[in-house]
Amino acid sequence: MPAVPSKGRDDLSLMPLDPHDAHNDHSQTVPLRPINTSKSSRSSAIPCLPADPVDVPNPPPPTSHDTNTAASLSDSTEAIRTPRSSSSTSHDFHHTELNHEANTELAADSRGSRTMSKAPLLIRSSPGFGTGSYGAAPVHPEIRDSDSDDDVLAPPSRRVSTDSYQSRRRHSVGAGRSGTFRTSTSSLSRRRKSQSEEIGGSTVVGGPEGRFSISERPLTNDLAPDVKSDSSAIDDEDGSDDANEGVDNDPPDNSPYAQVRASVSPTDNTSLSINTPRMWILSTLFSILGSSTNLFFSLRYPSVSITPVIALLLVHPLGLLWDYILKRPDDPPEEFEDGVRIDRPAAPHGDNHAPAPLKERSRLGRLRLWLAQGTWNEKEHSCVYVSSNVSFGFAFATDVIVEQTQFYKQDVGIIYQLLLTLSTQILGYTFAGLARRFLVRPAGMIWPGTLMSAAMFTTLHKEENKPANGWKISRWRFFFIVWISGFAFYFLPGLLMPALSYFNVITWFAPDNVVVANLFGVVSGLGLFPLTFDWAQIAYIGSPLLTPFWAAMNVIGGLVIVMWIIAPIGYYCNLFYSSYMPILSASVFDNTGKIYDVSKILTSDFLFDREAYSKYSRVFLPITYVLSYGLQFAGLASLLTHTTCWHGKDIYIQWKRSLKEVEEENRPVYQPLESETNGGTTPNRDYPSITRSSSTFDNILSHEDVHNRLMRRYKDAPITWYLLTFISMTAIGIFVVEYYPIHLPWYGLLLALGICAVLFIPIGIVMAVTNQHSSIYLICQLICGVVFPGRPVANMVFVTYGYISSAQGIKFAADLKLGHYMKIPPRLLFSVQMVATIVSSVTQILVLNWMFVNVPGICTPSAINGFTCPIARVHFNGSILWGVVGPAEFFGPNATYRPLVWCFLIGAIAPIPLWLYGRNRKSSIVRKINLPVLFGSLSWIPPATGLNFSVWAVVCYIFNYLIKNRASAWWAKYTMTLSAALDSGLAFGIVVVFFGFIYPGWMEGFSWWGTDVYRNGCDWQACSYNTVPNGSHFGPDTW
Repeated sequence: MPAVPSKGRDDLSLMPLDPHDAHNDHSQTVPLRPINTSKSSRSSAIPCLPADPVDVPNPPPPTSHDTNTAASLSDSTEAIRTPRSSSSTSHDFHHTELNHEANTELAADSRGSRTMSKAPLLIRSSPGFGTGSYGAAPVHPEIRDSDSDDDVLAPPSRRVSTDSYQSRRRHSVGAGRSGTFRTSTSSLSRRRKSQSEEIGGSTVVGGPEGRFSISERPLTNDLAPDVKSDSSAIDDEDGSDDANEGVDNDPPDNSPYAQVRASVSPTDNTSLSINTPRMWILSTLFSILGSSTNLFFSLRYPSVSITPVIALLLVHPLGLLWDYILKRPDDPPEEFEDGVRIDRPAAPHGDNHAPAPLKERSRLGRLRLWLAQGTWNEKEHSCVYVSSNVSFGFAFATDVIVEQTQFYKQDVGIIYQLLLTLSTQILGYTFAGLARRFLVRPAGMIWPGTLMSAAMFTTLHKEENKPANGWKISRWRFFFIVWISGFAFYFLPGLLMPALSYFNVITWFAPDNVVVANLFGVVSGLGLFPLTFDWAQIAYIGSPLLTPFWAAMNVIGGLVIVMWIIAPIGYYCNLFYSSYMPILSASVFDNTGKIYDVSKILTSDFLFDREAYSKYSRVFLPITYVLSYGLQFAGLASLLTHTTCWHGKDIYIQWKRSLKEVEEENRPVYQPLESETNGGTTPNRDYPSITRSSSTFDNILSHEDVHNRLMRRYKDAPITWYLLTFISMTAIGIFVVEYYPIHLPWYGLLLALGICAVLFIPIGIVMAVTNQHSSIYLICQLICGVVFPGRPVANMVFVTYGYISSAQGIKFAADLKLGHYMKIPPRLLFSVQMVATIVSSVTQILVLNWMFVNVPGICTPSAINGFTCPIARVHFNGSILWGVVGPAEFFGPNATYRPLVWCFLIGAIAPIPLWLYGRNRKSSIVRKINLPVLFGSLSWIPPATGLNFSVWAVVCYIFNYLIKNRASAWWAKYTMTLSAALDSGLAFGIVVVFFGFIYPGWMEGFSWWGTDVYRNGCDWQACSYNTVPNGSHFGPDTW
């Protein structure tokens, strides 16, 4: 970097601040140390400047600049003076001046370790721009003096006139001290009229539309090295100019990940309302409806699930309708800080234009004003969606209750049900909260699944549209077209022609050929022909559009090696007697090749009958089931080793920071950008120490981006809240297992929570980076079966506290990241998640007990309307196999599947040589190999088939590799919206088909070639390669 002339320091000159030089490699910077702020800096309009007045030398005349400003300029040197306004006392500015000595001392003391950003100085901005706080009103940038020979600037005068100030108030809900904004709620059109205070892209923007008021910026190559580096290739594409437009506004500390930059705006609108009756009522309403509906249908076969995406779409028109009905033109103005309304004194009675005081309104009018607080916006929308995401999945504890009451015939009261459900659901939240430092705040924890939701909020609340590779259609119109098309098309594979969903076309030519069915079948085969026309099949293991391409390659690599090579070889070699069973099935079998009958090895008291077991049969697993268990063992061990190798140092550093955070009550308001990167220093750029790439595996926990910096303006939820929640829920759990007949000692509960605690952060890191969840369901079953054998109910409860605490915690962590992206105050988000969890838990218990009383024959084969409790029965069988028969019968000495134990050792060792080879080779493909993903993702098989993985990988390759590299602007603008449209269109299609056609029985008797061809053969009938002669069996004679 060129040396800074000494004259620049002597004359108190700052660097040129032309926004078009944002990416100039020869830019100059002036060393500047962070300025300490006083305790009242939060209430100061200009917290980054010293409080005492000082002199400023005469600057050269400023030139015009094409930028929105929050202050007018004067030709003479003046102190910064903002006239007080009687209508807005929150915008009073302190008198502040700069002198020659003060800035010279600041520059001299810096030692060059930190540099000031080239972005314009802001009154309140992201700390990534070298200024002192987090707000919205920018001071006019220093302009290059065309007559200067030294390419340095003196700061111009910063007088703010009353006329200029009032003019800005008419066009924007401008920023005041402490980031509050005065907004009028009398008209919904204010959202369209507000003007953003746009400087550098990461400023906190004013106005109800501030968050999305910055023009859309599709990604270009200079922002994303993971996209093709040859810029000429992109220049040849249509719309390349569109993609490059606005790049200079990209903030220096924006996310280094292309998918995040494409879906999440690097701005924060602090004027938006959040904590309003509208948000709470809609959140509670959808929590009740979603949780009760999903629980109701979880006990039925066939079932349907209402996803949170449906709530995301349905609540938006309800929020707009709420404002349309309740708001009036004469409503008083409102002001919100951190999402909460601030009450201000009423206007004087002499003001004829002032709205009527609250006391003069009727009781109904006051109620209407209370309900009409704020304006429906993306932050309220996010909170409603988070509450739906928390509550829509039925609580796993309800399955335990069903198994206890309906299968084990235990009499459990309502208090036990509530305590078990609440403690298991909320414990997961405490793990997520305690792991925020590792899973939420780092820029590397992108959580791809949350980006679809963020893109949806952008689609629904943003009105701007820019072309991308020649496509001029808006995101919202694109979403609507895809949604309608997906919804309408689902009637073909979902109702009229299911053969398009189960597209086993190869087997149609030889339906009775077992080998063809084994290899090319999609129901009980390996799915070697990856083609289907049903998005439900494509996205069965998760949307391929949300998974990074490198992660998908890990998954497909495991599929090819294990399921397409090892599984057929083992199957046709009759490994573990597997050729007497289907090659792929979710069932377990006896030694005659039939599905295992668990009732034959139980006493009337549901206890294990050893004598009956020795007369009946051992339990045998299909080859894909066996390999799935082996992969889960290896995946669990590799998860620990992989995390230790690649992220162990980061976790240790973050743990020390967490301990320090607990000790420090107040965090600093401003932290400058670090100048060092992983590979050295970047002296020619003011960019943060994070490289923009699609995937890294080391140091991803050590970097923060603009989203984390903007979130620091909000009060964080104290760690003591999570600790107290954890202690109280653990105490409730101990009471449950000790007081009620569960046969699980208190230390068994602590063991389950300990397993979750050890594996939670590694699982969260893999999920946050790859969108692939590693389940600990099996390991919890095995450990409890070994430590507490012969206790099936204890096994179920142990799994609930261990596995569900982990699964719920991962879901909660994803919601915390979504709140992080959408800039929801953490304390408010804590309340939203906690309330939604409690409401949904109580609702599900009430609905469950109502069904026990009012549904005849529930959970029996003769149950009315198919309420046979299929999911609970599968878990019940698992509790018998692992809780009664026990792991010793599967993996103990002389057991059939004893060799699978070696998979633990293989998984623990395998990541080490990969890490040793790739740790110093930044560009090596070995760094892309993620063994926890490769092993763990295939745990979906069964019930998933090879088709679900292969076609999923093909779609991921098309969008996240080909389109991303060849049409990066299109990919950035539309990919996440496309995923949301397909998922929500499918969800609505399933609901309409089920409730509108199947449930009423209108499709009974409907049959033709398209509904039957895929079921005519061995694929649907799950034929085995070898058959057992009548009266004979396979396997050992004694066991």
